[in-house]
Amino acid sequence: MIPMYVLVRELGLLDSYWSLILPGLVNAFNLVVMRAFFMNIPDELYQGARIDGAGDWRILTRIVLPLSKGVIAVVGLFYAVTYWNAFFNAMLYLNDSGKWPVQLLLRTYVVQNKQMAADQLGVAHLPPQQSISMAVVMIALIPILLLYPFLQKYFTKGVLTGAIKG
Repeated sequence: MIPMYVLVRELGLLDSYWSLILPGLVNAFNLVVMRAFFMNIPDELYQGARIDGAGDWRILTRIVLPLSKGVIAVVGLFYAVTYWNAFFNAMLYLNDSGKWPVQLLLRTYVVQNKQMAADQLGVAHLPPQQSISMAVVMIALIPILLLYPFLQKYFTKGVLTGAIKG
């Protein structure tokens, strides 16, 4: 944690959104899943494309990417959930509360039980604190709940196809 903070500070990324994106850009588990999937693509597909005169980019765009929709969807979902649920890096790297992600606000209002002012909500009378907390929780859950059903069909296929076989 300390070396990563020093690195982010030395790169001048403190109090910027890049401090939340760059440290977790490459995940070793996702790399292993993607590599295992790409290793299982038959060599005959590559050889047939080479015989037909396809170059590396054409093989990538016309053969590999269409075959890897499942594993790309799974890794994309892993990254989406990871970034959506991340609040600790924002707590470390962002000093401006205007740049805080929803999860850090969720932690502030639900876990730390901080009270919201009526003017923050744009109402005259403040609703009960528990109602506000549950509303914030629902706001944090809705994007992932909307995303997951569309990627569910790829999820099992992509995880099993990209898994390491022993």
